Formats: sequence, C-alpha cells, structure tokens
Amino acid sequence: MIAPWYDLLFDHTFFINNIRNFTTHMTPDAWMALATTSLCILLLAWGRWAPELILLSGVTVLLLAGVIDVSQALAGLSNPGMVTVALMYVLVAGIRETGGVEMIVRYLLGRPRSITGAMLRTLTPVFVLSAFLNNTPVVATFIPAVVTWSKRLKFPISRLLLPLSYAAMLGGACTLIGTSTNLVVNGLLAERHPDLALELFDLAIVGIPIGVAGLVYMLAFARWLLPARDTSATLFANPKEYTIEMEVDPDGPLAGKTVEAAGLRHLGDVYLVEIERNGDILAAVGPQEKLKGGDRLIFAGSTHAAIDLQQIKGLRPSTHTGFNLMNHPDRCIVEVVVSPECGLVGQTIRDGRFRSQYGAAVLAVCREGHRVEGNLGNVRLKPADTLLLETRPNFLEQFGQARDFLLVSEVQGPARPDHTKSWLAWLILVSVVVMAASGIVELFKAVLAGGAAMLLSGCCTFTKAKRSVDGPILLTIASSFALGKALEVSGAGMVMAQGMLTLADSPVTLLALTYFLVTLLTSLITNNAAAVLVFPILMAVVEHLHLNPIPYLITLMLAASSSFATPIGYQTNLMVYGPGGYRFRDYLIFGGGLTLLVGCMTIWLVPVLWPLRPA
Repeated sequence: MIAPWYDLLFDHTFFINNIRNFTTHMTPDAWMALATTSLCILLLAWGRWAPELILLSGVTVLLLAGVIDVSQALAGLSNPGMVTVALMYVLVAGIRETGGVEMIVRYLLGRPRSITGAMLRTLTPVFVLSAFLNNTPVVATFIPAVVTWSKRLKFPISRLLLPLSYAAMLGGACTLIGTSTNLVVNGLLAERHPDLALELFDLAIVGIPIGVAGLVYMLAFARWLLPARDTSATLFANPKEYTIEMEVDPDGPLAGKTVEAAGLRHLGDVYLVEIERNGDILAAVGPQEKLKGGDRLIFAGSTHAAIDLQQIKGLRPSTHTGFNLMNHPDRCIVEVVVSPECGLVGQTIRDGRFRSQYGAAVLAVCREGHRVEGNLGNVRLKPADTLLLETRPNFLEQFGQARDFLLVSEVQGPARPDHTKSWLAWLILVSVVVMAASGIVELFKAVLAGGAAMLLSGCCTFTKAKRSVDGPILLTIASSFALGKALEVSGAGMVMAQGMLTLADSPVTLLALTYFLVTLLTSLITNNAAAVLVFPILMAVVEHLHLNPIPYLITLMLAASSSFATPIGYQTNLMVYGPGGYRFRDYLIFGGGLTLLVGCMTIWLVPVLWPLRPA
C-alpha cells in the first residue's frame, strides 16, 4: 500500500525516485508540450498579454514543432461544447436586447433597510439567473444597477459587488449551461465516453446545496471580511453633466402615473429638472405630479445616467421631427464632440434638423463640463459641445472621419431595449431549458434552435448577435483544447498522471487533489484553460485506477468555478474590481474562506452522491 501523501512530503528519496522516473519516460515531444504549456500558464498568471494571444502562440509553437498536427490544433473549433458556448451568447443577447434582465433588476431590488437585506435581494436573482445565462452578461447588467441603487440607499458598494460576482459563479455551477467551463468539460467527456455525458440538471444536486452554503457564508461574513469602502462616487463619476431629454410614451405604462410611482423620484446620479407639457414649463416637479403621454421630461445627469434612462419602459427620446430613429431595431449610443467646421454650429438642434441630417437622435448636451440649461431642441450648437446620440451602428463608419465632429466614440452600454418582446425572449430561453432538461432533444440542438428563434422572432438582430459572441473567449477555449491534446498525444499527460498516482493513496485523496489543483490553476489562469489542461491528466489517472470518472469530472467543474481567491481568476471578478474599489487582499481573505468552504463541501458531497468506483 502507498504511504499517505503527507508522509511522502517529508521523504526525500520518494521525490528523487519520482524525478528519475519522470525524466526517463519523457520524450522530446513530451518535454516540448510540458514546457510550452508551463510557459503559457506562467504568462497567463503574469497577466501582461491577452489569454487568447498567449495560448494561440503556444499552439503555434507546438504545431510548428510537430508535436500536434493541424487537425489536432483545430479540434477545439469543432467541439460541440465550444459551439454551444457560442450559441449561448446569442440567447443572452436576445434577453439583453429586449430588456428582460433589466426588468427583473428593476422589480426585485426595491428599498431594503439593511445591508444584509440588500445583499439578499441582489444575490438571489443573480444566483438563479446565472444557472441559465452566461455569468458575464448577468453581472454586467447588474453592476450599473447595483452601483446606482447603493448610492440611493447609502450602502457601501464594496459589500455588494464582490458577493455579486461570487453569486454568479456559484449559480453557474448548478447547471450544465450555467458556465462555459461545464459545457467544455462535458464536451470533452462526450468525445471520450459518449454514454457518460451529463444532462442539464445533473450538477444541480450538488451545486444547489453548495451554492446555498456559499450565499449564507457571504451574508454572514461580508460585513466582517469586506471593508466599507465606497468608491463608487469617484470611480463612476462623470465630469460631464448632461441635459437629458426624454418623452413619456402615450401608450406606455408611465402615462397616468405620478413621478414617484413611475420610479423617477430616486434615480441616484440623475434627477428630473422640469417637465414641458403643451408648451408650458413645470419647474420644481413634485413627487405627486402625474405624467401624461407626450410630456417632455428634462433630466440632468451623467453619460451613464443617460444610458440608464434608455432602459426605463415608457420613456423614449423626444421626437420633434419626422425622422423616427426608434423604429430601427439596431441602435447604439455614441458620444461626439462638435467641430468648428460643423455646418450646424450656431443653429439650434431642431432648426438644423440634426436627426434628418445625421440619422441620430440627440439625447443629451454637455458644454464645458456642465449641462446646458433649457429645452434640448432650442440649444444652439457651439464648437467643442459634447453630444450624446442614439443612432445606427453605421454612424461610426459614416462620420468617424468626418469634419463635422472632432471625436466619435461608442459609449459602452446597451441602447433602449425593445420591451415589447421581453416575454418572447424569456419564453424562448425557458423552452430551451425544458427541451434540454426533458431529453426531447440534445442540449446542442436545443440551444441551436433557441438561437435561431431569437433571430427569426426579432428579439435579437443578426448584427447584435454577432457582436455579442465573445471571440477572445472562444479562441481561448479552442487553444486550450489544443494544448490539452498536446499533453495527451505526447505522453506528457500520462507521465504527470503517474506522478499524481504516487500522491493519491485513495480515491478520496485523488478527489481532494483534483479540487485543490484545479482551484490553484484557475486562480492564476482562466477557468476554461485550467479545466481543459487538467482534463487529460485526470482522465488518465481515473482510467488507470479503474475509477468512476463522473465524480472526478464534477469536482473538476466545481473547482473551475471556485475562482474566488484572486481577481484574475474569473472575468466577473475583474469586472467588479474597479467599481468596488477592491484590493487583492479582499479577494484573498473573503474569497479564500469561500474557496475552503466550497472545497470541503465538494469533497464531502460528491462521494455521497456518486460512487467513486464503478458498480
């Protein structure tokens, strides 16, 4: 019997013998694969260059060195798991473009009285949504809402955003489509053992209790382990203050409601200045003032505030000319600086027929860093005025180099969504989940049908769908496949597996080693890369010991979603790093405890739910 691993750590002859055995069985191709993969991991941990560039360069080196052939280098591009990830972006785009997630954010957050209540209202919907939608767009949607919300409630943003990221990661571990890593690993498993491929909710039996425990941990310890560091006021502040003009849609849900009932009373970094109704100005608008269809609402706020107003159902940009941009399904938000050579300098926005001439609606005007007072249509343009526009995507190409504007840049953030189809987008997503969960069709086919339905129904245009697909993430996954294949075909994976065998004195020990090895790697590199690189090594060990691969691959998936201890381990961790004003030690302290909790529960629950040895 092999000695326990903790005894082996102090046995120098054990290490000498294993190093000798390791070097004896390593071929030149194996050394090349191992060295290239190790260098890629170090460069990924360093974080100086993009992950897709590092991994693609590693694949190129191995291809030119003859370690892998062209078919092996390109195998990841045709893997069903990776293609399913790409199609999931289309489903998410349909939900986002119809305002589906924004509606949930708006109705669920409310006005809690304590930071614990605020966390509960935030983390619960994120946890649930992330089980069915990609984590990144869910977190991206919630960040601006939570930042504005925290300002209104005067809660420290640092105690909300990092738990938000962690809740998305925990929710993603509950289903096969919750995170791209689960799809990728299941795709690799299906290639190797088609009969063992996982179903949509196979992970839920272990993911839900672990996720609930993680949420309880965050609710209990966030106030002690996360500092009350509220930097949202400075990090999200915009030195430009715009006058933003919107109109109440006569057929929308806001007509007939009071300002307070319409949710326009407490908007954080934007406030309602006045209402223009039938030529009359209503200044100092009170909370009980009733809105009427066609009212022109004048707001003051920042760029982000202008974008937030676009999301409110029942508001639309003012329409005072025959040109109606809002009927066009493909819109974007653009910021431009007026040039002295612009033909409309000295004219008002209305008289110059800005909409007709440029195909863009002026949402806001900023001059010398301050908002311009008065009616937006009556503002006379001056050189260096900054305008916020709602327009078509081809505006950037058409006027990017024109003399009329000194600077043209697209503002990050969605344009006004088509709320009328939000129910249809959610129906399509639910249908995909039901079809995949019931086994009516395979997951890949269900997601493919769902993506096609989003496009054909108009919930998402082809242009928006194409933009939503994250090319760098897909390239990273495909390159990781190739590196994992190189470790396998060169024999390096088998030699490394034999090294793991010497430490794995029992199936449970191997389970623990798998979790902590993947967790360590995914804290330094991307979770997809870590999972794909470990997969061939783990499978070689499992097959050699004649163990059941399912519990070990589920542990691999859970570990890859446990990137809590560093900001570079997962994309959503990086997304909240700046807005929350976090430091590295915040992740290490708060996330480190969560990593240990998830690890202990995984090692305890997985063997109970799945036998480690085949029956």
